[in-house]
Parts: sequence; C-alpha cells; structure tokens
Amino acid sequence: MRHHLGCAPGTVSWGSLPTERTPPVLEVDNGDVVVFDTVSQEGLMPDQGRDPVSYFGAYGVPAGGVLPEAAGLAASGLVPELGPHLVLGPVRVRGARPGDWLRVDFLGFEPRVPYGVISSRHGRGALPGELPGKPLVSRFCALTPDGRHAVFPHQGGTALIEVRPFLGLCGVTPAGSEARGTIPPGPFGGNLDLRELTAGSTLHLPVQCEGAGFYVGDPHFAQGNGEVALTALEGSLRATVRLSLTPAPPPVADVPAWPLAETPDAWITLGLDEDLGEAMRGCVRQAVRLLSGLTGMSADEAYLYLSGAGDLAITQVVDLVQGVHCRIPKSLIAGEPHGTGRLT
Repeated sequence: MRHHLGCAPGTVSWGSLPTERTPPVLEVDNGDVVVFDTVSQEGLMPDQGRDPVSYFGAYGVPAGGVLPEAAGLAASGLVPELGPHLVLGPVRVRGARPGDWLRVDFLGFEPRVPYGVISSRHGRGALPGELPGKPLVSRFCALTPDGRHAVFPHQGGTALIEVRPFLGLCGVTPAGSEARGTIPPGPFGGNLDLRELTAGSTLHLPVQCEGAGFYVGDPHFAQGNGEVALTALEGSLRATVRLSLTPAPPPVADVPAWPLAETPDAWITLGLDEDLGEAMRGCVRQAVRLLSGLTGMSADEAYLYLSGAGDLAITQVVDLVQGVHCRIPKSLIAGEPHGTGRLT
C-alpha cells in the first residue's frame, strides 16, 4: 500500500517530538510505503519574518514559487516550541511494539523547490563567539537547472555544492509523556543529521512505544559532515519511505537497542553524547559489537580491524547532543563479498 502525507496544521508539530499520547496522523501496515511532502522551516522562522513569500521574494522567488503549505503554516497559529523543526507525523505502524525494530528504507528524494538556505544564528555552531560576525547570517542557494548542484554565492563569485538530499530528522516516538524538543537526537533517532541517509539507504530504529510513531522533518538538499555553521542546505523535499517491522537486526541482537544505518555498500554505527569524545567512544563500542555480531570477531580483533578499515567521521556538532558515525565497508568483511549483504 502507498500513502501520501503532506504538511498542514493538523499533521505537523513545530519544535517538539510526538509523545506516546500524540494521536497518529496516519496509520499504515507493515511494509507500506509513505510519501512525505516535507516543508523546511527556513523562511518561516520568526527571526526571518515568519513570511516565506516576502523572505524568498527578496531573493527573486515569485510568490508562486513558494510552497502554499509553507505560507499556510507561517500564517497559522503554530509557533516553534522547544526547537525549530517542522515535524511531520506521527505515523502509526500497526502491530509495532517495544522490542521490535522499525526498518526505514529511503526509496527516493525529490526537491519540491529549486532553492535552499544555509543559515547560522543564536551564537550556535562549531565556533560560537567567533563566527558568524552577525546575529543572523544566511545564504540563499539556487539549484542548477539539472538539479545536481546548488550555487553558493559569495563575495568573490560563486561555488557549487553537490546536491545529496536526505532527511535531517527521522525517528520513532520516544517512550514517556514528556515533550522533547527536536534539536537533540537520541536512541529513538530524531535529529541525527546523518548525511549518509540518502536514497537507497536504510535506518534501523528500536521501537520505543506501541505503534512506533514514525515522523520526519528537517529536509536537507546537502550537508557536510559536522554541519559546522548550524544548518545544512535546507530545502523542502518529497521523501518516499518504506516502513517495515523486523526483529532486532542480527548484528546487534544482543546489545542495547541503538539506531543502526546501512547503505548498499557499508554499515554505519552511531555515537551520540553531549561530549564529542564520549560520542566517539560510544560509536566505536557500537562498531566493535557490530563486527563481532557480523563476523564472529572477538572484541579485541574488531577493535584492531576498525583501526585498519573503519572510517570515523563527525556527524554534527550543533545539536546539543553531538554525533559521530563509523562507516564500515561491507565488501571488506568476510562473508559479505561484493558489498551486497543487507539486513532482511
């Protein structure tokens, strides 16, 4: 079954994640496909005037080039609460229970507008107090006609950014009734800002409450690892996703439940913590467990293997809880020839 979900005051929250008490805006069966028409918060934020038609009009975008949903949400009574992101959902997956895993297959991404925005504000980013030199600095970037790049204008000319769309925010509803802000990610996923989650990738999430309560938001046209200035190249996306229930993924069946990602050619473990060093250590621990589960390596052997073949990167340093991920090529792991192995 294929479903469609668009942004409207009745289907989104602004700045807060759903809780166990949040009613679903859509119910689907195991294995169903959902098309999410997401809206970026850029151009809607109060410090940008909360008027996307005027905001983007200043960059030459005609009123008809602004998504009607964006203008409608800006004019609605919704206000950013505990974070900036527009959250689309939750989607209830029938039969989902705590202890299950939700497999999220990202089937495709399509920009809904031919432009995006990178911004830095509130003294946040990798260099607070040093950059940016103004309270709010933004750069409007138009997509090239073929959609493969975005044009970044600067005082010396222009530069290109490769377009690699993905959702910065996707997760399952955290357990409990207390509302959480959208900024920090956690074991439920959320604002992971993992640039590897492009079309063809998979995210495995441990279900926290009945129905899973899947949601998406923070659509990105592109992002560099680290997301150092605060935002990625933000732009509204149509995201096509398959939602499936599975047992614990075999490589991590006997370890604490934690998000796990994969691409057609790599496994990706995640570490999250307020301290970047502890995020790195958590990521390495997860990678050791993953290798032990996949290959039968001892912990010592997996630790040594990672030193020779693992690829650690800083996911993001701007979400209060910072992220590190480790990419492990499938083709290099015995029993996974040609990089074709995937979780089923």
